[in-house]
Amino acid sequence: MKTFRSIIESPIGNLLIEADDHGLTSLSFSDNIQVLGSQSNDHIVAAELQLQEYFKGVREDFDLPLSLDGYPPFYQKVWTALQQVSYGETKTYLDIAYQLGDPKAVRAVGTANGKNPIAIIIPCHRVIGKNGKLVGYAWGIDTKRWLLRHEIAHSPVPEHLLF
Repeated sequence: MKTFRSIIESPIGNLLIEADDHGLTSLSFSDNIQVLGSQSNDHIVAAELQLQEYFKGVREDFDLPLSLDGYPPFYQKVWTALQQVSYGETKTYLDIAYQLGDPKAVRAVGTANGKNPIAIIIPCHRVIGKNGKLVGYAWGIDTKRWLLRHEIAHSPVPEHLLF
């Protein structure tokens, strides 16, 4: 299956978007990557538009097909649960484990969260430690903090929740 790629600029660095014929397969921060001969498809074009709206503060939810075949079913369940965390809000790994019906799966939730291939759209940045602190993010805590502050600034969440 053919892979389509594009790089877009964002306020926090370049984003590499990848898709196949079924939907998005990857979204990552990619300041040091060049895509030679990048090709878009409808999924890439829609993702670019929705991400631009997100960064302008006018989009809270993404409406994009995802193509996540080949990943373990548990990871996919975690990623689906992450998509239910509201814009500008946070959940703990334990919250997600409870949502999935298995509070003992906290570490597995953390592992799946860390393997998320589609940053921002599957909002793993909205998951925090049980002590309310920002913990682990593949693209760095500063990026996670920026994303959360951006969402809080554009949502009705009280400002005292800023990280």
